[in-house]
Amino acid sequence: MRRKHHDLEVWKTAIDLVKQIYGLTSAFPPHENYGLTSQIRRAAVSVPSNIAEGCARFTDREFLHFLGIASGSLSEIDTQLIIARELGYLPSDAFPTEQLDKTFSLLGGLINHMRKKIDT
Repeated sequence: MRRKHHDLEVWKTAIDLVKQIYGLTSAFPPHENYGLTSQIRRAAVSVPSNIAEGCARFTDREFLHFLGIASGSLSEIDTQLIIARELGYLPSDAFPTEQLDKTFSLLGGLINHMRKKIDT
């Protein structure tokens, strides 16, 4: 059965980001399995999960709330990956800049759209 969020480009892009994050963090040191690795992965999974949950809510205002949570999780990922890079766990050339930028852009566009929709 197809769900509404399956049609959202931002949700698809966030799923791709999760896959990329899992690949990158699999090379982190084993002593980080319950630390930074787990933290980054949870934040990554939170992005498409909150988009999906918001999409299933009954009002635009509720949807916007969950999009805000997804945006916060995306910022967490960005920060945590910078920390991983600074600790030497992630080479600079492996940083998923393009995927993060695309997800930020699509999510920001959807948030702006929903804000305008609510304000009218």
